[in-house]
Amino acid sequence: MSGDSDRSLASIFLFKGLSEDALRKIEERCRWRDYAPQETIIDFKDDSEDVYFITKGVARVVNYSVSGREVAFDDLRTGSLFGELAAIDGEPRSANVVAIAPSTVATMNASTFRSMLEEHPPVAIVLMKRLAQMVRLSVERIMDLSTLGANNRVHAELLRLAKSNIRDDGSAVISPVPIHSELASRVSTTRETVARVLSDLTRKGLVKKSGNSLILLDTERLQDMVEQFRGD
Repeated sequence: MSGDSDRSLASIFLFKGLSEDALRKIEERCRWRDYAPQETIIDFKDDSEDVYFITKGVARVVNYSVSGREVAFDDLRTGSLFGELAAIDGEPRSANVVAIAPSTVATMNASTFRSMLEEHPPVAIVLMKRLAQMVRLSVERIMDLSTLGANNRVHAELLRLAKSNIRDDGSAVISPVPIHSELASRVSTTRETVARVLSDLTRKGLVKKSGNSLILLDTERLQDMVEQFRGD
């Protein structure tokens, strides 16, 4: 059973800055559910329109090719939301979302979500910025697939994963260490290619493993390696 802190929206980035009273009123308009690892939260092409807020746990956004190969788009952690596209445009779900750790999720129906945005314009602005970031990331990934070889796509994905944890000395931490198969899925390559690229970066002194973390020792050099080929 989840604790009271797990059934609070205080950690959700969309609601940062709201008063406790406003947050409580929004929480009262939600339904709550716990999900076990590997339990599906959203099905691809489903016609539901609810919005989901992760107050504890991790969920993965994935699709599957005709052959059954998994294509992972993102891992969503505590504080994230998903499902907002269907709530806004009424179209079917664009991906599957599956819990990959024990997770507590708050659910809000689409009409309530839209009303909440009208009642709280600052929240609507934060959502607009998030949608803009999603478009920019999609364009970046399309460019990577069009212009980079598999090795450099792995380099670019490592930089994306480390983006929020870059230190003043140019190093960065990715935690936990990315699983090879999951990293391969993100950049449309093979697990063997990812293993080979990480081994090569280790030999060059650009990455090292420390406990359950992967340390990028020189993000500027890694970025240069990507940009060299992205500009070709």
